[in-house]
Amino acid sequence: MKHIITYLVLFMGLSACSVNLTLNGASVPDNLKTFTVQYFENRAPLINPTLSQTFTEELKDRITSESRLVLESQNGDIDFSGEITGYSIRPMAIQADAVSAETRLTVTVKVRYRNFKDPKDNWESQFKAYEDYSSDQNITDIEDELVALIIEQITEDIFNKAFSDW
Repeated sequence: MKHIITYLVLFMGLSACSVNLTLNGASVPDNLKTFTVQYFENRAPLINPTLSQTFTEELKDRITSESRLVLESQNGDIDFSGEITGYSIRPMAIQADAVSAETRLTVTVKVRYRNFKDPKDNWESQFKAYEDYSSDQNITDIEDELVALIIEQITEDIFNKAFSDW
């Protein structure tokens, strides 16, 4: 009986505490409540017609789902803007017969982060991610899947730079 009372007291004491933990290690300052994401224009020499819209929406979704910040159409406490600067397909593993066994799809995005509550936290960075695929595959058959994986990685890197102090 003594142990039950001890556990109940311990449980009640712990449940009264409030700990703000996140699985992704995000640390959003208390003074930030809202964010905006500007449309990321595709300025790459090779254009994927859906990349700008897809990337912009995925960045909004990542920040919304992994932070407590509220998306605003304009005048957020923080703002993400930039452009897609690279979209390339290159052969990677050249075989003895001068044929590529593997090809790499790479996307590069330039991002400007503006913190209107604390301008010393502003930054501008370039993010790049890639996916390799067998040269036997037709890029048009797998491009959407590869782009989704690349966007996932880039938006994670942007989120981490903005909110995880890495």
